[in-house]
Amino acid sequence: MRTGEANQDIETLKIVGRALAVMMAVCMVMVLLTSCRASEEKVMQNKKLQVATSLFPLYDFARNIGQDRADVFLLLPPGVEAHSFEPRPDDMVRLNRADVFIYTSSAMEPWAADVLRGVRNRDLKVIESGRGIAMLAGHEEHSHGKQEGRRHVADERRPDQGGGDPHIWLDFSNAAAMVDNILAGFIEKDPLNRAFYERNADAYKAKLYDLDRRFKDGLSRCRKNVIVHGGHFAFGYLAQRYGLRYVAVSGFSPNAEPTASGMVRISKVLKANDLRHLFYEELLSPRVAESLARETGVSLLMLNAAHNVGKEEFERGVGFLDLMQRNLENLKRGLACPQP
Repeated sequence: MRTGEANQDIETLKIVGRALAVMMAVCMVMVLLTSCRASEEKVMQNKKLQVATSLFPLYDFARNIGQDRADVFLLLPPGVEAHSFEPRPDDMVRLNRADVFIYTSSAMEPWAADVLRGVRNRDLKVIESGRGIAMLAGHEEHSHGKQEGRRHVADERRPDQGGGDPHIWLDFSNAAAMVDNILAGFIEKDPLNRAFYERNADAYKAKLYDLDRRFKDGLSRCRKNVIVHGGHFAFGYLAQRYGLRYVAVSGFSPNAEPTASGMVRISKVLKANDLRHLFYEELLSPRVAESLARETGVSLLMLNAAHNVGKEEFERGVGFLDLMQRNLENLKRGLACPQP
């Protein structure tokens, strides 16, 4: 072999070697980038969403959707009545560290707008869980059609407050829509865990639909069809859903003082319908209900609107479905429904 040809072959080998080296380097970089991306995705999948909620139903919906991939906390301390809640400075700290904040609506949590104006966390995803859900109006008694031959009637008179009834979660079809709104927010904030959240939301909605069926079955053959409530107006949605009439001693605000005429009206409804039970609500003094019960000789039963739960129940992990099942049992007793 001539010297020139040998040198040319050597040079060719050098060029090929450099090309191979470059290709190997590129491959290594691609492997590293892929590995880093996979590691980053794994970290994102394992990172828990930090979720702040305003009221107990939203807390329970969110923890059922997020399960072990979300740390869900309730701003409302256990045992505190929801309507009188005022956020504290440490609530602002928690919101500034959260990924997601869930509330119902400006009608239910009027304090939410002021709180959010003070939040510096630009990455906070705010979920209005009641978005798209129409609220019941409440100036007069309404008839809402028929269900199984019975009228949907809710006595929605409330002298103390305008606007609609904000207790939307007490119609379980609304509760399912709230779950969907929360799900959409979770997916937007954490798309990598979309399938996980969707499975959990579907499973929880199935439980809501089963609860709705049990309420329909359990309240369909009762001898009485009037819920008389010695508290604020909170159960209009439930009454409408199951074809019941609902009468409350005061309006939407639990702080409203019942009037003498309102008390007389409640007594007349109890007597006219030969009712043996008057309902009272959770976390509020049943003073008014007790007074009415003494005057009319009826017994008291609790209806839980699920705004919040006591500390002991919270620590035991009591859920929204548990509270509603207790409501069903008390309603069946109070409305003289057939027992299994």
